[in-house]
Amino acid sequence: MESASKSDKARLEINGKTYELPLIYGTENEIGIDISTLRSQTGAVTVDIGYKNTGSTTSSITYLDGEKGILRHRGYSIEDLAENATFLEVAYLLINGKLPNAQEYSDWDNQIRNHTLVNEDMQNIFKAWPTGSHPMGQLTALISSLSSFYPDSLDPYRDVDDQHRTIRRLIAKMPTIVAMLMKKAKGHPLIYPSNNLDYVSNFLNMTFKNVTEDYEIDPVFVEAMNKLLILHADHEQNCSASTVRIVGSSHSNLYACISAGIAALWGPLHGGANQKVIEMLEAIKEDGGDVTKYILKAKDKDDPFRLMGFGHRVYKNYDPRARIIKKSCDDILNKLGVQDPILNIAKELEETALADDYFVERKLFPNVDFYSGIIYRAMGFPVEMFTVLFALGRLPGWIAQWQEMRDENQPIGRPRQIYVGEVNREFVPMQNR
Repeated sequence: MESASKSDKARLEINGKTYELPLIYGTENEIGIDISTLRSQTGAVTVDIGYKNTGSTTSSITYLDGEKGILRHRGYSIEDLAENATFLEVAYLLINGKLPNAQEYSDWDNQIRNHTLVNEDMQNIFKAWPTGSHPMGQLTALISSLSSFYPDSLDPYRDVDDQHRTIRRLIAKMPTIVAMLMKKAKGHPLIYPSNNLDYVSNFLNMTFKNVTEDYEIDPVFVEAMNKLLILHADHEQNCSASTVRIVGSSHSNLYACISAGIAALWGPLHGGANQKVIEMLEAIKEDGGDVTKYILKAKDKDDPFRLMGFGHRVYKNYDPRARIIKKSCDDILNKLGVQDPILNIAKELEETALADDYFVERKLFPNVDFYSGIIYRAMGFPVEMFTVLFALGRLPGWIAQWQEMRDENQPIGRPRQIYVGEVNREFVPMQNR
């Protein structure tokens, strides 16, 4: 962040009086108006419902330009990271600010492997949940419960080494817990971590291996899952990242903050979008599978139907993550030779929309949620697990956001409001109302 010169000010006029507010420039030439002293100077506050035009913080983690379709982590393009890095490398980069050298990566990898087991008592928590409980609700509770198993984590400002250990525990145990959710839902015995396997292979093994059968880890699946985790690793100040930061600003422990982020991610307007893609495709199938009919419905402004997985709130260009994962999607479908009417509808929908001027002119391209939902279904994940997998990928980004907020000792988050309710009223006793 660079402060502007003294003459570089924004001028605000309220009731005939002019106030000067400093400008702040980001390293990518973004401009912000520093309103930190606005209320003390003027008695006024800004109103920005949904915070669409409000910068809640400065950050050196992720740069996103939706107009140009750019996404970079710590200066590295998402294209380079997805093509050349492992998910653990990207996690190290987000949390530590740089890519690891060979020795640093080996130490990081070994530290993660040493924490993959979860306490056996965590299995007892499943017994309290009714059959069919949503895995995102379970994940929220399980991650939060880790603070009870590791009370040394409760004070995030007590000891730096303790917090680094908490970070490693979270990254190590998250795939184990996610695999537990799958196994418990199916009523299958748990598969324990195999620390001779890499991070992604270990997760797939715990998730899909059956104790009575051999399981061959498919390198195409490993590559696709590695890319998906990287593509979801961080996305600037989105709903869940902002939630993690604001909960962390109260000095809550990291497990509680991540649990809050998972709860925010659960919503269909955020992490649940890839689940909505599959539900839309299933609805099209149930209605006869006529893709053209639904393309026309999407174009009709009076029709409430919307194509899920097309366009993006931030990207006004092609989602760079979608370009990357499209190839993995094609590779997996070709590898499996999948004959799934839902996936066939998805491919037809994609091809039709990309060739239609209506969608091209409005930049309504398939986004990462569209392709990730197709991949997860092809790999054998039930639709309820899609958002859980998103959380697995987003974990290092949440941690990096929490750590940055903590290291800068940012104050507790406390938005203002403009009150529009009743003015002072006299209380009337009940018998007289």
